[in-house]
Amino acid sequence: MAKNIQQATLAGGCFWCIESAFNSLEGIESAYSGYAGGHLANPTYEQVCKGDTGHAEVVRVNFDADRISYRELLEIFFALHDPTQLNRQGNDIGTQYRSAIFYHNGEQKLTAEQLIAELGREDIWPGDIVTEVTEVNNYYQAEDYHQDYFSNNPQNQYCNMVVAPKLAKFRQKFAARLKN
Repeated sequence: MAKNIQQATLAGGCFWCIESAFNSLEGIESAYSGYAGGHLANPTYEQVCKGDTGHAEVVRVNFDADRISYRELLEIFFALHDPTQLNRQGNDIGTQYRSAIFYHNGEQKLTAEQLIAELGREDIWPGDIVTEVTEVNNYYQAEDYHQDYFSNNPQNQYCNMVVAPKLAKFRQKFAARLKN
């Protein structure tokens, strides 16, 4: 049976957290850490971390739209981070940690804008949603050592203190959506 594979590119703080969560969901073919939205071609992690490339840490998600919709991906995305924090997530500060949806087509743009408006009306967070909705541009896959980082580096201090608790909360909330 043919799959209806589509792409989403999302930024919500450290890409290790977002990538690990999406790779554990049913309907996700793959999720890769990367960089998007900047002006520098083929940036390195070190360059992006300096904060002057314009790139955000992103996750490129390849998903089967017949098994998980783009809207469902966005709902999970908003549950994974605080979209009211401008250019940061927790202690990770800088434009590379901004909240952003990099849409691939007009339908994705409309879905993102509608969901942000709905979430804003629901008053879930104490502040306004600052997630930018921008056409995907200048996407570059991150270095190999960033892929599956949490799985490959379980003893890393950042993973233990930041990623693991976030993933535990995610797995509890979305238990029915997880791969076996």
